[in-house]
Formats: sequence, C-alpha cells, structure tokens
Amino acid sequence: MKKRIFTGAGVALVTPMNADGSVNWDRLAELIEFQVNGGTDCIVICGTTGESATLTDDEHLKCIYFAVEKVGGRIPVVAGASSNDTAYAMMLARESKQAGADGILCVTPYYNKASQRGLIKHYNMIADATDLPMILYNVPSRTGCNILPETYYELSKHPNIVATKEANGSINSVARTRALCGDALDVYSGDDDQIVPILSLGGIGVISVLSNILPKETHDICQLYFDGKVKESSDLQISMIGMVDALFCDVNPIPVKAALNMMGWDVGNCRMPLCETTPENLARIEKQLKLHGLVK
Repeated sequence: MKKRIFTGAGVALVTPMNADGSVNWDRLAELIEFQVNGGTDCIVICGTTGESATLTDDEHLKCIYFAVEKVGGRIPVVAGASSNDTAYAMMLARESKQAGADGILCVTPYYNKASQRGLIKHYNMIADATDLPMILYNVPSRTGCNILPETYYELSKHPNIVATKEANGSINSVARTRALCGDALDVYSGDDDQIVPILSLGGIGVISVLSNILPKETHDICQLYFDGKVKESSDLQISMIGMVDALFCDVNPIPVKAALNMMGWDVGNCRMPLCETTPENLARIEKQLKLHGLVK
C-alpha cells in the first residue's frame, strides 16, 4: 500500500497580497489558522489558486517553508512543485522535501505540453528526484495537456506517485482510471462540483477552491460520505453548487479572492495578468456569500 497523504478536503490556498503586490505574510498565517481550525484536512500551498505562476522563485519557496512552519504538523502540507521544465520541477520537489512538506502537487506541462510518452518520462523523473509522495494534477482546460487513463496506469507503477487531482471534467475518465489503477493511484476531485460523484467511484477527497471560504462544509461533504451518510453528503454538495458556480464566474483565483475580501480577509488582488472582475460578477459572488451567511 502506498503512502496516502490525506483523505477529505484539502484547500488550494490563496496567496494573499499587500497593496503593493508583495506577499502578505501576516495574512497568510491567519488564513492557515482559519483553515486548520475550520477542519481542513490538508493545506495545498503554491498551487494554481495560490498564483504559483506569478510568484518569484524566492516567494514560491518561502511560501512552502512558511506554510510548513505555521501548520506545525497539525495537518499535512502539500507543496506545488509544477513546471513545464522538468528540471525545474525536480528542483522544486527537492526543495519541498527540504522544507518539510508532506507531499508535492505537479500539474501537467503547460504551453509546450507533452505526449503521453513524454508525460510518463516527465513525472517519473520528478518522482525519482525525491521520496515525497506525489499528486499528479490533470487540468487540460488550463494546460492543453490531458492524462489518459492508460498513462495513469503506467505512472501508478512508480512508488512515489500516489494520487491524482483530476479536473478534466470527465467522470467516465475517472471510472476508467480507477478500473485500471485500483489502489495504486488515489483520486482527488479537482472540481468542487464533482466531489460526491468522484467519491462514489472510490475517490478519497477533493483539492478545493471552495474550502478557502467554507472549510468545514467542504470537509463535511467528504466526511459524511465516508461515514455512509451519502444522502446528507449529496444534499450538502448540491447546496454548494450556486456558491461554486460564483467562485468560477471568472478565472480562478479572481472570484475566490474577491469573496475573501468581501468577508473581511483583505487578501488583496491577483497579480497581473489576472485583473479585477466585473461588477456583475461581484454582485453574483456577494449574493452567494449572503445566502451562506458569510456576509451581511
């Protein structure tokens, strides 16, 4: 049995920014405490929602070290170690190990993309660079690169490749991957509106944007399912659909940062090229926050 990093809801944590665009370390510490106290099962730092694409090398590594220190072993910390440059991703994997992370999250190569054969070589090289358990991340809407179930099967043979965050939108693909890989590859939902469907196929949780604002509820969707309370889990998932839709009314993490700002967290804006959203989208987000009692 491979090492399992976590079950339940891991938060794809935002990176808060000051007015001048620098990382707001005090606010990041507060967000981490909010998540741990709110029942989040894992902190995922420097992922897409954390704006890893526009963090400097120094900021990226400092965020990982900072999160590990602030969490202090209370729950696992998974570090984003993604790049379309295999050698750079290997460096991030090694640094994540040095920082004390419990695992790494690696998205498929973007822009230059890769063949399925290339994906196998890319991921195996990163997995060979460290003994940390690795979560693959498949989000072709962003990367233009999709991991096929047969490729998952080949990747699942590596002892350090333990799971995938699946966000290709295809339940059929998840089912085929589960059929091929079995217990050799855990599956996390990468979409907040597909948590229960993926759990029903043997998934073990979600890496979530929604958890940024509703950590307990996102955790509870998973825990209720694990406890055999499938209807309650499904009902809670369904009650969150309007909120999830609002959090993806613009490019992530623009809406979730707007939501957190409305809630009083003052996480700042996204770094360019992600700009502020429209007044119509802000009204949509505010409406959902009011419905869930998060703002007055």
